[in-house]
Amino acid sequence: MHKPLSLGFIGGGINSAIGQTHKIASQMDGHFKLVAGCFSRDEVINLQTGQQWGLEPEKIYHDAMELLEQCHNELDALVILTPTPVHREIILACLEYRLPVICEKALVATVEEAQEIADEVKRLAGKLFVTYNYSGYPMIRELRERLLSGELGKIQQVMVEMPQEGFARLRADGSAATPQSWRCSDGPIPTVSLDLGVHVHHMVEFLTNKQALDVYAVNSTFARIPGVVDTVHIVSRYTDDLVCNYWYGKAAMGYRNGLRIRVYGSEGSAEWVQMDPEVLRMSDSAGRISLVDRTSGENRVAHHDRYCRFKAGHPAGFIEAFANYYADIAASLRGQATVYSAGADTALRGLAFLQKTQQSALSSSRVCLKNPANS
Repeated sequence: MHKPLSLGFIGGGINSAIGQTHKIASQMDGHFKLVAGCFSRDEVINLQTGQQWGLEPEKIYHDAMELLEQCHNELDALVILTPTPVHREIILACLEYRLPVICEKALVATVEEAQEIADEVKRLAGKLFVTYNYSGYPMIRELRERLLSGELGKIQQVMVEMPQEGFARLRADGSAATPQSWRCSDGPIPTVSLDLGVHVHHMVEFLTNKQALDVYAVNSTFARIPGVVDTVHIVSRYTDDLVCNYWYGKAAMGYRNGLRIRVYGSEGSAEWVQMDPEVLRMSDSAGRISLVDRTSGENRVAHHDRYCRFKAGHPAGFIEAFANYYADIAASLRGQATVYSAGADTALRGLAFLQKTQQSALSSSRVCLKNPANS
């Protein structure tokens, strides 16, 4: 058994949407231990978070740069969980300290910042990981192996949906929900794309190993926050004649998180739904339909011990998928090869795609892509 790697957190306080998930997932399998943190600009929240998570008072920092200065030599990696628009400075500082970075998607808010960071990772031989946690689901990894082995023949169509209701659903008292302030305005890439678009784009790349050639997009504002894009529809052609359809947004009543993936090939199709994550629905060219679960003896990867923390009939979910991704990061930090952890180049391709998506929506026209990471 490996000694746990030492982690520091910047952001992710107990009042945040994602901090507790990262804390649990990083430690679920014993790969990491949280040893220091600067969790919030609010001194009370910062202190409460550190205390609840078992840190000594001297390891709860009030300034992110002070944490880096004092702790960079004793940390194996730093997790960045602050709002996306303020990631850049912290990431660059970590790289200068030669400290590996684990960063919440979308890494940063613009292609220019992503390119700067990718260049610095190469210049400094740094290590940077972006948490595309949905790729940690065992049956998503199983689907990837089946697609890449040719089980469905030539992949022709992929449809990814990620509808949510966060901007449209009312509170219990009938008042409109108010997102965090940084989500109430859009930059060069709409915030909804930084939140959700990065996931759906990454999922197609992850599953197919294909890359986008062009994009046609429609932006919409259906919910209660004026001037903020909350819904995006996309059609995109990929390499090898693959056609993809995307729909994501935060104005879809009745969907807490409706992530669904459908893949159609020349020899069959497959469907995966996050609300039923243990099962792939498969069909073949003879019309046969089958359900494949995590413990199937015919699985290529999903039945491995690392994905079966408990026996069949007790489904794993979102946090376990996150923990699988953290296990991949730990393996990379320990020098082991893994195909699952994604870094700066992946984030750069995703942001480039979303920037072109925005250009398409604004111009009401098809836009061709040239991915910076491949130019």
